[in-house]
Amino acid sequence: MTRLIAHRLTVRFRDCDPLGHVNNAVYLTYLEQARFTLWREQIGFVARPVAEGGKRGEGMILARAEVDFRAQARYGDELEVQLSLASIGRSSFTYEYQIVRLPVGDVMASARTVQVWFDYDHERPVPLSDDMKRQLAVPVGG
Repeated sequence: MTRLIAHRLTVRFRDCDPLGHVNNAVYLTYLEQARFTLWREQIGFVARPVAEGGKRGEGMILARAEVDFRAQARYGDELEVQLSLASIGRSSFTYEYQIVRLPVGDVMASARTVQVWFDYDHERPVPLSDDMKRQLAVPVGG
């Protein structure tokens, strides 16, 4: 399994709940930030509005997410989301993540997501091209 990106971020005040630690739902946003940064580098991903005529085309859709919480992150913590490609199938691919606190490397959470290449106009999965599979496996700087 190859690490594709190490995305760094600082925990913002707004990420925290009244107990002073990062709210569990925010971890999904951290995973999303790492994925979108990766895709921008790998495949030139940019969010785009629906085209004229209502056509949306093909793109990624999140099909599954699971997170195991290991320790509490707090306001001001420096975190690194380490994203690795676990597998690529016909129309889906799986990422595995470790979210660690820097500089010591304590694991705050581990996660796994499944993304599907999706035809938004026909609302169904479609096969990933061989070229897209190659691009999704290329590591980038973080």
